[in-house]
Amino acid sequence: MSASTVPGMGAIPHDCGVAFRVWAPHAKRVSVVGTFNDFQAAAHPLAQENEGFWYADVTQAKVGHEYRFSLDTEAGVVTRIDPYAREVTNSIGNAVVADPHFEWEDDHFEIPNWNELVIYELHVGTFNDEDPNNDAPAKFDSVVRRFGHLKTLGINCIQIMPVAEFAGDRSWGYNPAHMFAVESAYGGPKAFKELIKQAHRNGIAVILDVVYNHFGPSDLDLWRFDGWSENNGGGIYFYNDWRRATPWGDTRPDYGRPQVRQFIRDNAMMWLEEFHVDGLRMDMTLYIRAVDASASQVLPDGWSLMQYVNTEVRKHFPKAITIAEDLQSSAAITDSVENGGAAFGTQWDAQFVHPIREAVITGADEQRSMDAVRNAILSNYNGDPIRRVVYSESHDEVANGRARVPQEIDPNGASNWFAQKRSTLAAALVLTSPGIPMLFQGQEFVEGEWFRDTVPLHWEQTETFRGIVRMYRDLIHLRLNKKGTSKGLTGPNVAVTHVNDDSNMIAFRRWDKMGPNDEVVVVANFHRDARAQYTLGFSQPGQWKLIFNSDWKGYSEQFQGYASTEVTAAPGEYDGLPNRADISIGAYSVLIFAQ
Repeated sequence: MSASTVPGMGAIPHDCGVAFRVWAPHAKRVSVVGTFNDFQAAAHPLAQENEGFWYADVTQAKVGHEYRFSLDTEAGVVTRIDPYAREVTNSIGNAVVADPHFEWEDDHFEIPNWNELVIYELHVGTFNDEDPNNDAPAKFDSVVRRFGHLKTLGINCIQIMPVAEFAGDRSWGYNPAHMFAVESAYGGPKAFKELIKQAHRNGIAVILDVVYNHFGPSDLDLWRFDGWSENNGGGIYFYNDWRRATPWGDTRPDYGRPQVRQFIRDNAMMWLEEFHVDGLRMDMTLYIRAVDASASQVLPDGWSLMQYVNTEVRKHFPKAITIAEDLQSSAAITDSVENGGAAFGTQWDAQFVHPIREAVITGADEQRSMDAVRNAILSNYNGDPIRRVVYSESHDEVANGRARVPQEIDPNGASNWFAQKRSTLAAALVLTSPGIPMLFQGQEFVEGEWFRDTVPLHWEQTETFRGIVRMYRDLIHLRLNKKGTSKGLTGPNVAVTHVNDDSNMIAFRRWDKMGPNDEVVVVANFHRDARAQYTLGFSQPGQWKLIFNSDWKGYSEQFQGYASTEVTAAPGEYDGLPNRADISIGAYSVLIFAQ
């Protein structure tokens, strides 16, 4: 490579023009065509570099110009969108030379400590659709206009479903056509950077969902990019044998090929470096480390890729969080590279979401398992509860044949008493159990039905269910110890002290270091009957103040406002603890006590 060439991949603007570099090892000739040369292939040929790379420096090109690569291949002359394009006109249009400069102003935001995160997962296209009669999805700026709601709620981190350019204008985002480009229908890269800047100004971190278990499969210019393929496969970016098969098409990247590994690494680093995101959530890592759901055909290259990306993130952005959606309850996912692990910071916890949903969705009280609830509360990975994300709703859990928790409880009346009581019971467990809690968009105002990328949230329900919104706010504020009375909820320690399957009662302690105002006691009643004068063990004698009661009528006119009060624990062994007290709790309710 000449010393005078500009480093980087794709289109690299500089003071004297734009440099272009592309990897196409099987091409016979490569040119860059665009609005700067009337798309004439003869005007700007690229020179061959080492290892299949091609390069040209074009003085006529500038930011805003559209372009493509023209490749002379064994299969004929083809034009392709730049794999590293930061911007495209649309998924089947042209690449755009994106402006790398953005005025971040005073953005020196740092993500909160992981034990103090409350994540809110959202989908840009449906989160705040201000014109639902328009076929177009909502845009990035519409999300910004709801930051006031999220900030009041207490949310300090949003997790955004994928925004890499996908086929069409509406999608969940898990079909990335152009990995480095930001979805044009959402507003493109500048608008996404503005969203992140405004999130940071509001004290909200941003985690981005990325998809590396497959590419596309639609509108995929990476497919047979330079004309070469084997076994009817996808060419240089993909496995061309049995390893290519995924549930979404035969488009699994070739994790063993150095240039593809670099491509994925560069993509992860771009979001952190250029867009200032605070973390990445990697979609369905099971299909990176294995070919199918049984994981019987493992992919060592995929495992080492995850180690590589996580190591690079930790090296360059030590405070950034990486989250795996693996859902196989494998501690190795969050273990260190030194121990052979994949080195993710944390992972979505299937051992929490499924038993908790089951416990509140099941119709008959006598069929609820308090043992399963206990195990869900106590689950952890590598001895650290922060290595898991806990939730009762996510984009996957409320789609693909499943609905929101309230509607799963009662399909005919998702806002009735049972649905409100038991869905908030699940939410209270999310926000009081060890781990990093996560909510899904609209959960706080009893959004019903199931998630679709064409159906916007019903924001009018924030008024209909303003009491439920307040409950979520109160729980989040307790989770973050906003009033200095619930520090235990930020700590790593938990002990389930009471499990009664016959009465559907469970109680657990949370604490940090056992200092003043450190311990909280959470009591949950999974039964339709209230419990009066119910005896529980307490660690310390004296007064225990009631700091939360989910049955308060202020949360819903349908709630009973059961007369739960503070209690005084007196010496007397119970539940393996040295003190005891009698509490009263409403139906399907949660109480939180603190000293």
